[in-house]
Amino acid sequence: MKLYIDTSSSEKIIIILGGKKFETDAKVKKAQALLPFIVETLKKEGKTLRDITEVEVNPGPGSFTGLRVGAAVGNALAWALKVPKPLDKIVYLL
Repeated sequence: MKLYIDTSSSEKIIIILGGKKFETDAKVKKAQALLPFIVETLKKEGKTLRDITEVEVNPGPGSFTGLRVGAAVGNALAWALKVPKPLDKIVYLL
């Protein structure tokens, strides 16, 4: 299942899991909210981190810090799960 992360907006965090879109308000810092949001959404869908087979991150435009948070979390998840990631998009942000 592909995980798409979009942290470009200053108002919300968007993830897409297996083609289904989920969003949450970004009232708290994205660095604190993104990973718990991903894990909670996976649980609600009856999935685990191990079900992720690919990670993609929105390269922008958008909030610079928000984009870096999305890229860092996406890169870390892809590395930990040993799944493909579009390096050109992630490196572009870092």
